[in-house]
Amino acid sequence: MDENHQPLPETRQPLVSRTLTEWKTLAILGGPILIAQLAQMANGVIDTVMAGHASAEDLAGVGIGSSLWMPLFLFFMGLLGALQPIISGYNGARTTGKIMPATWQGLYIALAGTVVMVLLLTNVQPVLSMLKMEPTTAGITQGYLDAFAWGIPAMLLMNALRGLTDGLGHTRVIMAFSVLSTLINLPLNYIFIYGKLGLPAMGGVGCGWATSLSNGTAAIALLVYLNYSKTFRAFHILADWVKPNWQGIRYILRIGVPIGFTIFVEASMFSVIALFLAPLGPVVVAGHQIALNVVSLLFMLPLSIGMALTLRVSFLIGARAPDTAWLISRSSLILASAIALIFASALYVFSGPIAALYSSDAEVQAVTVRLLTFAAMFQIADVIQVTCISALRGYKDTRIPMFIMLFSFWGIGLPLGYFLTFTDALLPALGAAGFWVGLTAGLTSASLLLGWRLFRYRPAPEPA
Repeated sequence: MDENHQPLPETRQPLVSRTLTEWKTLAILGGPILIAQLAQMANGVIDTVMAGHASAEDLAGVGIGSSLWMPLFLFFMGLLGALQPIISGYNGARTTGKIMPATWQGLYIALAGTVVMVLLLTNVQPVLSMLKMEPTTAGITQGYLDAFAWGIPAMLLMNALRGLTDGLGHTRVIMAFSVLSTLINLPLNYIFIYGKLGLPAMGGVGCGWATSLSNGTAAIALLVYLNYSKTFRAFHILADWVKPNWQGIRYILRIGVPIGFTIFVEASMFSVIALFLAPLGPVVVAGHQIALNVVSLLFMLPLSIGMALTLRVSFLIGARAPDTAWLISRSSLILASAIALIFASALYVFSGPIAALYSSDAEVQAVTVRLLTFAAMFQIADVIQVTCISALRGYKDTRIPMFIMLFSFWGIGLPLGYFLTFTDALLPALGAAGFWVGLTAGLTSASLLLGWRLFRYRPAPEPA
């Protein structure tokens, strides 16, 4: 195994040197994860921009279709994300014989997830009717999802195989194939949306076909690479077929379902906030969306470090190095806090130029600047909570953190945000800023409770 990706800890080093060495390992693991996350975000931006240039109806159809498939995908992405700490733990313990059986059980879960997603997304007409959508837009939405559904197997396959590649510390693999998918998606969008190379113009429906083909191509290329690369050839991915094993599947589900549900809860809360803000008018909604987009972009860095932290902690626990796992999980809070302070300061100082970059409308800019001020406070709590929950996932502790996030987001953040936005019960109604105050309060609750959980948590010994 390549020790450069997940080195065993050197316990004889001074504390500061050990900490800096572990941070360097996080950077090596997390850098490619960051690029992969940005590549995946770029696909959404490309679809939005190119569909928008086709027509407003195409943009609306793709936007609504994306809002329907994204929560489902995020749930299964989180569920399959359990493979990363599981396989990283096996890697640390050098019990490599358990790696392919775990991978195959993840592939069976991905297959089941494919069936669920395809059935739901190809039968959304009742939902579209309930939303009372204009027929043209509804037709584009359904056509987009019908085309998109063909790429779901590839999308979930790549997420299952990510458990193998990331779990072994080779985070550059998924980075490379995520970038490949984005590079393929761009020209295919152009061909299908606008009707090039003799094909008819498909508008927003073409986005679905482009996404399916780009995901399919990337997934096939990933399989070929894994079967022929020197690093992964030893695992005999296709040759070492393993039958479904309920005990193995249940182990993945026990860790993964809380992760998937946590991600789903967080994503759905932002969707609900957007719906609540709709009556306040397009200017407020636009300002909110810009602020949210900026925050989401900045969040990719601490999220990537958090995903690397999950891999590192699980590896160290598997390697029987709990003291180093304790060191990196706690010291990462210092690193996270430094990043949060830099981001918060940048948002506060450069809120005006950032708003102007997104919109030339003075009213939208004014709303955006105000919300970015609140977003600066939001940063610190958000970065700390993702660091804590990522470390806990490395310990395979996912159930209690799920309840903490549910309580913080839906028990504190959303209700408080609603009252501050629309009522004078606590303060004069704040408008959209009320939800950002609520979000900050919810994330502060999450960061404190998750921090308490992290510092008190003592993992059970890993099975041999």
